[in-house]
Amino acid sequence: MGDPAGIGPELTIAAWRMLRESGEAFFWIGDPSLVADEIPVRIIGNAGEAAAVFENALPVMPLSLPGPVRAGHPESRFADAIIASIGKATALALSGEASAVVTNPISKIVLREAGFGFPGHTEFLAALCDVPGEEIMMLASPRLRVVPVTVHVGLRAAMDMLNVSRIVHVGATLHRALQRDFGIAAPRIAVAGLNPHAGEGGVMGSEEQETIAPAIARMRAMGIDATGPWPPDTLFTDLARPGYDAALCMYHDQALIPLKTLDMATGVNVTLGLPIVRTSPDHGTAFGIAGKGEADVTSLLSALRLAGELGHARAHAKEKNG
Repeated sequence: MGDPAGIGPELTIAAWRMLRESGEAFFWIGDPSLVADEIPVRIIGNAGEAAAVFENALPVMPLSLPGPVRAGHPESRFADAIIASIGKATALALSGEASAVVTNPISKIVLREAGFGFPGHTEFLAALCDVPGEEIMMLASPRLRVVPVTVHVGLRAAMDMLNVSRIVHVGATLHRALQRDFGIAAPRIAVAGLNPHAGEGGVMGSEEQETIAPAIARMRAMGIDATGPWPPDTLFTDLARPGYDAALCMYHDQALIPLKTLDMATGVNVTLGLPIVRTSPDHGTAFGIAGKGEADVTSLLSALRLAGELGHARAHAKEKNG
């Protein structure tokens, strides 16, 4: 569901309108009153009912809210329902009823005010899947895939968290995901440096020599085609991008700034390291425009389509491996 006061409900409506005749069926977990005034809704009791009704109505697995919603006005009283929708979706994917989970945007502030103990969707999903700490965030678009080694922490904390083991763990998870979910038999991973010019031989910092290069060497010993460390200021240029399948970056903004600059509309957040497929649009709740009909559905459409592709790829890999 995402935050009901954000743009999630209107994006869901727009996505159904665009995919109802040609797209893969999805269903929405949320309060039917948020969408029923605009489009036909069909209440479903299980995921298997969605495909049969999708062309004529949005399938909704109902989850009631404690009161009316005002678009653009988030309230912490909705937090329990937001959290419950994530839990329900995850349970359906874990059981195999659903092939993937696509999450609408949430407000971390709203959930924190209600006592939510996780930084965001990703960490909560990992806990629900009983793989805490294994979650890895990828941002993917037609032009670029990026994975940050450190994510939702301050920059000073991110620097303290960087070590050889962490870089290798994230790189190995990325390698497996590119093979299994993206169908790339021999993935090429470009590893970004941390400092300007990738440290320039230690003149501008020693992390490349002391931490990043040893991590690359360990990955290569594991059979992973990892190269670098590459200067971050040239790694994302038109000339450089064809040389790799994904870029492994050292911190959040190093990864997300180039992707959002190149492909903000079609960028998709993909959580690697989970036993389920999870994607989400690459934007927030946009409370400032919620309910005004100005929200762009492109990223949610991309997230839905990629979720379908990854779900099929994972199912195929499971069948192939018995």
